[in-house]
Amino acid sequence: MSWLPAPPGTGIRFRRVDLDGRPEIEALVDNVGETNRSTTLSKGNLKVHTVDHLLATFAGYGIDNAIVELDANEPPIGDGSARHFCELMSEAGVQPQTEDREVLRVTTPLELEAGESIMTVFPHDRLKITCTSSDREGRFTQFYSLEITPETWEKELAHARTFCFFDELEHLIRNGLIRGGSLENAVVIRGDAVLTTEPLRYPEEFVRHKILDVLGDLSLVGRPILGHVLAVKPSHALNVELARRLANQLKRTTAAGASFRPPPARATVAKAEAAPGAEESSEVYGIQHLLKVLPHRYPFLMVDRITHLEETKVSGVKNVTINEPYFQGHFPGHPIMPGVLQLEAIAQVAGILMLNQPENTGKPAYFMSAEKVKWRKPVRPGDVLKIDVELTRKRGRIGRATGVCSVDGETVSEAEVTFMVVDE
Repeated sequence: MSWLPAPPGTGIRFRRVDLDGRPEIEALVDNVGETNRSTTLSKGNLKVHTVDHLLATFAGYGIDNAIVELDANEPPIGDGSARHFCELMSEAGVQPQTEDREVLRVTTPLELEAGESIMTVFPHDRLKITCTSSDREGRFTQFYSLEITPETWEKELAHARTFCFFDELEHLIRNGLIRGGSLENAVVIRGDAVLTTEPLRYPEEFVRHKILDVLGDLSLVGRPILGHVLAVKPSHALNVELARRLANQLKRTTAAGASFRPPPARATVAKAEAAPGAEESSEVYGIQHLLKVLPHRYPFLMVDRITHLEETKVSGVKNVTINEPYFQGHFPGHPIMPGVLQLEAIAQVAGILMLNQPENTGKPAYFMSAEKVKWRKPVRPGDVLKIDVELTRKRGRIGRATGVCSVDGETVSEAEVTFMVVDE
């Protein structure tokens, strides 16, 4: 195996120099073929087995671009850890590149479950992995949590070796999954005994190796991840599925941004020219575009324009005038905007975050529930109601968000709402 430097934008690529044409395959989740005991990349007839330890090494050190040349169908197994890969990295050195690194920032919690295995990821400003591992009988249950940096990777994870339970060996051998496997490159657990050629390298070596696997598999997203991953009894299959979900989320966000958000040039000019306090009058899109996204119409459309839009945050404005039909009866001589309509405004603006996705355009978002609702001050004709909403959870077509309505910077109402996008 040889490592070669690569220009920005290359990513991690495997090159089979033992095959005609020296074909290459990118280390991306779309190219994953098998996840039984390890992760295999496949592209047509081209395969590279057991890539997870090497990918964890690149991810641990923060390597974005490299070519891996192989004269066989998998990297060397070494001692079952990434120790030898760290030695190679020390010899090769790391070269900073001038282009900005693109990251995947987790903004919405995501959860997967398969049997006894659970994978969840939450927003976090760095990559952190928390893991619990054990077998079906609960033997050797271990827990470990770590923020991933080049230093913690090299010191706390890289030396953890792969392991298996003795009662698994017959199945693994029969299915050809551990050819070349021995106590030189794996730890075997038999009953309460640990079979190894040397003492355990960490008190929690088994769960640390599980974190190593999670790190390598999640790197198949193709970008560094900023988020807190919680794993309970993880597997390569579930690791890769989480990587697939995150990659798909990234694709949808990119598509939605291209479809509904203003061009970058316009946003840059608006930011440069905006005067202090001008946020209220800015506009991501106005009423004409709102009518294309939201199904609501007069007299029940409770937002006039969107002033700010991110993946999980949105702000809208409702101009409250004396012409609103509800003022005739709420209340004559003392007009006040009904609190339930402020709640509806929060729900409609929250729905923007779901309906802004291309696959949901034009569909209704049904209001399912409201919690922690508080009305603090009356809203009267002439007020400009600002609605700020943050999406806190999204699972399929169901979303949960927190919303705050304010007038002149003072909170007038707030709530947590749950809503669902449905097919018409």
